[in-house]
Amino acid sequence: MKFGPIPIETAEGAVLAHSTIAGERRFRKAHRLSAEDVTLLRAAGVFEVVAAVLAEDDLGEDAAAQTIAESMAFRGIEAKPAATGRVNLHAKAPGIFTVDAAAIDAINAIDPAITIATLAQHAPVEKGQMVATVKIIPFAVSSALVDAATEICAAGEIFAVNAYRPVRVGVIQTVLPGIKPSVLDKTLRVTEARLARTGGRLTAERRTPHEIAPVAEATASLVRDNDMVVIFGASAMSDFADVIPAAIQKAGGTVIRAGMPVDPGNLLVLGMLDGKRVIGAPGCARSPKENGFDWVLDRLIAGLDVTARDIAGMGVGGLLMEIPTRPQPREPLPAKSQLRVGIVLLAAGRSSRMGGPNKLLALFDGKPLVRRTAERALGSKASGTVVVTGHQRERVRAALAGLDVTFADNPDFTEGLSTSLKAGIAYLPEDAAGVMIVLGDMPDITSDDLDRLIDAFRKAGGNSVVRASHDGRRGNPVLLPRSLFPAIAHLEGDTGARHLVETEGLDVIDVEIGAAASVDVDTREALEGAGGVLQD
Repeated sequence: MKFGPIPIETAEGAVLAHSTIAGERRFRKAHRLSAEDVTLLRAAGVFEVVAAVLAEDDLGEDAAAQTIAESMAFRGIEAKPAATGRVNLHAKAPGIFTVDAAAIDAINAIDPAITIATLAQHAPVEKGQMVATVKIIPFAVSSALVDAATEICAAGEIFAVNAYRPVRVGVIQTVLPGIKPSVLDKTLRVTEARLARTGGRLTAERRTPHEIAPVAEATASLVRDNDMVVIFGASAMSDFADVIPAAIQKAGGTVIRAGMPVDPGNLLVLGMLDGKRVIGAPGCARSPKENGFDWVLDRLIAGLDVTARDIAGMGVGGLLMEIPTRPQPREPLPAKSQLRVGIVLLAAGRSSRMGGPNKLLALFDGKPLVRRTAERALGSKASGTVVVTGHQRERVRAALAGLDVTFADNPDFTEGLSTSLKAGIAYLPEDAAGVMIVLGDMPDITSDDLDRLIDAFRKAGGNSVVRASHDGRRGNPVLLPRSLFPAIAHLEGDTGARHLVETEGLDVIDVEIGAAASVDVDTREALEGAGGVLQD
C-alpha cells in the first residue's frame, strides 16, 4: 500500500485519508473513489487528494479485520460485523473471560498494522460487554500479514467467556462466645447477594461451634446436596492446622491451598471433598467489597479449575486494599433501572450546507424538525432534555415553545461541536449517570430508539458507551457515561463524542436501531428525500 498525496487523475480506486468536499457532495474518510467520484472532484477544482493506493495483494481494513476474526476459535462470544477496520467481540452471557495471552502477543508482534486488544485474564464480564477487538491500523494491509495472523489463530481456542452456572451452595458459620447473631445474619445476606450476581443459590446454612469435629460433620452433610460449601470461621485461620483446614481433612477431604497472596483475602482456605470444592472464607468475605474470595468463587462458579498454583499466581495485582480508586462493584449501588440519563439535543449549528435555510426549522408532517426531535426526546425514559442553541437561537426557541426542555445557549457555536457539548453538559444535574447526545437533524429517530439505548446503558451498569448502529456501522445518538464528562470539558474545535469513544478506552455497546441511526439531513436533497420542507 502506498500512502500520500496523489494527482486526482490517478485517484480512481484509492481510499481517501481525509473527508473531502466537492461542491455539495462530501466524501468521507476511508471512501474508495470511483471514476464518477474523480470526475466530480476534478470539476470542483480538486486536483490532488491524500489517499491510500492498495497493492494487488492488499486487503482493505474491513476485509482484513473480518478475515482474522473469522479465523479465531472462541466460546461464549459473538463477533460483530467489521466497520472502520475493526471487529468488536462481545460476551453472549455473564461469566469469566479467559485468553491465550501468548497467541495474542504473537499476533500483535507480526506487524503494527494488525492489533488485537482484550480484557485481562479472568476478568468478570456481563452479557453484551465487549471482551476483545481486532483493529487494522492503516486502510489496508498485506494479505501475507493477515495469513500470518490467521495461522496463529488456527492453533486453538484463543479466548472464551466461561458462563456462570446455577450452582447450589451450602454455608457453615462457626460460633464463639461474644459473636453477635446480627453479624451472622449480615454475612448470610452478603453471601446471598454475591451468589445472585453470578446465578448461584444459597440452599442451606449450618451454625456450629468453632471446633474441628462439628465443622467436619456439617461439611460432610452439606456436600451431599450441594455443589459447593463455604465455611465462615468465627476466628481467622492462624495456622495451617487450624479448625477449618483440619475439619476439611477430618471429613475425608484434602486441602488444596491454605493462604493466598491477595490482600484482603490472605486467610482463604481451598479444599476438596467428594469431588466438590470447600472454601474457608477469609473474614473480609463478610463485606460486599471485592477481595480474594471473589476471585476464587467466581472462577469456580464459571466452571474453571482453581489450583494451588493458580492461587500462588494471584499476587501480582492482588494488593487490593491499597488502591483507593479501584472500583468496588459489590458496594450497594442505585438500581440499574434508576440510573438517570439526561439528553443533550444539539440545535446550535448553522446548517451551512443548506446554503441559507435552517434545516432544524424545516417542516416534517407540518412540524419543525427540531420540535419533532425534542418531543421524541421528552417521550423517552430520559430524566430531562437540554437543548443547546446558537445559530438563530430565538427562532429555535420559538419552535420549541411550550415544551418542558432546558435551554443552554452557546455563544461560541461557530468554534465547533465541542463548544455545544460542553454547554449542554454544564446543565445536567449532579445525579446524571450519563448523557445521550442527540442531533437535532435526525428525523427518523423515535422515543423507542432512545429507550433502547438507555436500557442498554442501564443494563451495563452505567459504565459503558452506548452507540446506535445500522447494519454494523456506528451512527447516532451516542450515550456517554459520567466518567467521560471531565474529558468532554477538554475537547476543542469541531471534535465530538466519536473522538471520546475512540480514545478513552471504555467498553462500547452497539445497539442496532435500523436506518434511523444514519439518516441525517445535511443537504437539501437529503432533507427533501426524507420528507422535509424548508421554510426559508
